Amino acid sequence: MKKKTDLEKKIREILLKDWDPIGIQHISGTDDEYDSYISPIYQLISSRKSESEIFNYLWWIETEYMGLTGNSAHTKIIAKKISNLI
Repeated sequence: MKKKTDLEKKIREILLKDWDPIGIQHISGTDDEYDSYISPIYQLISSRKSESEIFNYLWWIETEYMGLTGNSAHTKIIAKKISNLI
């Protein structure tokens, strides 16, 4: 398995550049917007949780926590990308 900090950096990049459900990636000073989700996602992938479980967490953030409509097809792509980090 890759080092924790390397994985955390990659998760952060995916969340900001690929996932970005609120569309803030091009706004200056928002690089840390999704940082609170990095540790739980790291725990999911380091525990070898399924792509489906990663999807469920991201989907919960989008639809329940953030209250957005969400895009399940896009979120599935992001979950796959995250699960492929290890």
